[in-house]
Amino acid sequence: MAKIKLTKNELKRQKDMLSRFERYLPTLVLKKQQLQLVIRRVEAEIRKKMLQKEEILRNLMDWVHVFGEEVGIDKLVKIRNVETEVGNIAGVDIPVFKGIEFEDITYDLFIMPLWVDRGLEELKRIIALDAEIDILNQQKERLGEELRITTQRVNLFEKVKIPETRENIRIINIYLGDQQTAEVIRGKIAKKKLTRQV
Repeated sequence: MAKIKLTKNELKRQKDMLSRFERYLPTLVLKKQQLQLVIRRVEAEIRKKMLQKEEILRNLMDWVHVFGEEVGIDKLVKIRNVETEVGNIAGVDIPVFKGIEFEDITYDLFIMPLWVDRGLEELKRIIALDAEIDILNQQKERLGEELRITTQRVNLFEKVKIPETRENIRIINIYLGDQQTAEVIRGKIAKKKLTRQV
């Protein structure tokens, strides 16, 4: 604890600081709650996208196994661009998935099996889901970092700054009270001495 001056000015300064801390703390707590809520939503969205991806993969693999053919379908899909924009949640800039563009790759329709068109569409859906999951993970990471910092600030105010300031105010009040009492006692003693001399 830093050494404090035991004066009325310091008492006022400490009371002002306490007032600021107590006014700022609810805003931080609200931000912390908002971040926790958004992180839970993002995690739920990630789980949902993962389940969608698994379902598509399961259906696609069953379908490919039915025809029993191995085709290099993954070479027919290339990403041109993943579109994102910047969103803001509780003062945190996060990437938001907007869409994905694929390059147009032509292939010989006579050589490839009939199911390749459908397989390409499903593969594109899987890749788009992967890109979206990646963006959601980036959101979660950034929000998690901001939550960590906000939690540290909340703890600083709740566990350090506010109790320390209250203790400083208590110490200054005790000192000033003792000084006032001492002045009253000195005044009475001086008055007694004056009345005895008269």
